[in-house]
Amino acid sequence: MGVKNVEVEVPPTNLEVEFKILLTSGAVEFIAAMASKFNPKVDEILSNRTIKKLGLDEGEKLPDFPIETQYIREMEWTCAPLPPRLRKRHVDLGDVSPANTNHFERSLQSNAQGVQTDFDDGHCPSWPNQLLGHYNVYRAVHGEIPGVPSIANAPILMLRPRAWNMTEHNILVDGRKIPGPLFDFALLTYHNAKLLWESGSGPFFYLSKVESYMEARLWNELFIWSQSKLGLPRGTIKATVLIENVLAAFEMHEILYELREHSAGLNCGIWDYSASFINKFGGRREFILPDRSKYVNMQRHFLKSYMDLVIQTCHQRGTLATGGMSALLLPKTEENTNGYHAVLERVAREKLQEIEAGVDGFMVFDLGLIHPMQQLFARFAPTDNQLHVKRENVNVTRKDLLEMPSGGVTLEGLKHNVSVGILFIEAWLRGKGHFFYKGRVEDSATAEISRSQVWQWLRHCTTLENSDKVVSRHLIRKLISEFISDTLANSDFQANPQQQLPLVTAATIFEEVVTQRYFTQFITTYLSEAHEMQKQKSLPHPLVSKL
Repeated sequence: MGVKNVEVEVPPTNLEVEFKILLTSGAVEFIAAMASKFNPKVDEILSNRTIKKLGLDEGEKLPDFPIETQYIREMEWTCAPLPPRLRKRHVDLGDVSPANTNHFERSLQSNAQGVQTDFDDGHCPSWPNQLLGHYNVYRAVHGEIPGVPSIANAPILMLRPRAWNMTEHNILVDGRKIPGPLFDFALLTYHNAKLLWESGSGPFFYLSKVESYMEARLWNELFIWSQSKLGLPRGTIKATVLIENVLAAFEMHEILYELREHSAGLNCGIWDYSASFINKFGGRREFILPDRSKYVNMQRHFLKSYMDLVIQTCHQRGTLATGGMSALLLPKTEENTNGYHAVLERVAREKLQEIEAGVDGFMVFDLGLIHPMQQLFARFAPTDNQLHVKRENVNVTRKDLLEMPSGGVTLEGLKHNVSVGILFIEAWLRGKGHFFYKGRVEDSATAEISRSQVWQWLRHCTTLENSDKVVSRHLIRKLISEFISDTLANSDFQANPQQQLPLVTAATIFEEVVTQRYFTQFITTYLSEAHEMQKQKSLPHPLVSKL
């Protein structure tokens, strides 16, 4: 299929140099060729998602391990051997938006094993952020950042393009906006893949929000096509799939099988996975998820079963199983020694449970947690990985994966979800993909679970725990109003009146989302498509340049 027309949005003010370096004629041709070839397959997987969702909404039977692929689960096979730099993945830094230049550079100066270079959960994909983020990756790979080690000696870049639900609004190929992950993956591989391969440092990827083995097959086809176009040996690209969706949990063997030449394993994380239950089954009362702050953690049966199955599956197939990210932040004041040790002990306790379960690594956000967590591995799992931990005693069934935790809905939990949801939208409107709140980093994953729970509790008129109050629009509005009043009274907002409007706007959008008649699949898609926040801030005029 030939490319007839490509339109690229003009560069944002002050990013003209970055635009020129990144969006060369060769890079744009590569992006366009990829989009032209794979657009129909992206449309197909998104259509399949919609059809499956409609079936679940109409009472279709709940998911199960597919009969048609049983032979894959029963066959003897393993993934291709891991390259040397991927064999030890004890502690990665997570949610590192490359558009946050200071944090990205500090991450590359750290002694973490890897850096989740995130264009997805912890990143807001405005046009300026996209260009700056890709430019910073380019500088890191090409050795152009002063004070940062060469790419062969820095932590490995685990490049995380956007998920399939996101669109890149600033490039049209044959009159259509292109899928966000194709833009990210194409630009990352075109400029960086060969240098990463030559240095033994990649290219390595995280793949977000994969829902089926057919989606893994599409990624594998993208890898093969890109390697051929760029003159790289087949199997050079390696990817870790994030099992963030309950449907994907039933197809883990199949996902690894599709990517067996290119697999770096699977990853499990708590909040996107938990939110996917509401996404897929939220209209059913038997799937009401209780207050996440009080009743949802990795020791609850449905999450423990999911993590055990990830570990067993990966190690059976000779590849790595990694855990989620600790979002806790160490206190910044040196005097707060009690608070520092309390956070450290909590993170160590939670992550030791994952190590004992057999994970090969996990992520933290706070750079101060890298060394203590590496020491935890050195003490309790001193080998490079735990591939020898086969978990042969694990027998996870469909019932185990679908068992909802007991517990109710608390007023404090409702308030917390309202706060996180509003503050995430407010951050997004300011071009930020994450924010700090009550000693934690919050991103789109926690925003998803927060707004999903509010929608579900409202949808089922759930009664609050130890109360006769029902979750209603009136109650949600009251809590929104109280949160806005309290927040605007904060000294930071008093000193910066220009920040008040985005907060009020965010509260309005949050109420829109949680009172939708039908569940909004992804909050980031809603913000990007419905509000197109990425357009107006920095573009001097609507003209486009053509290839």
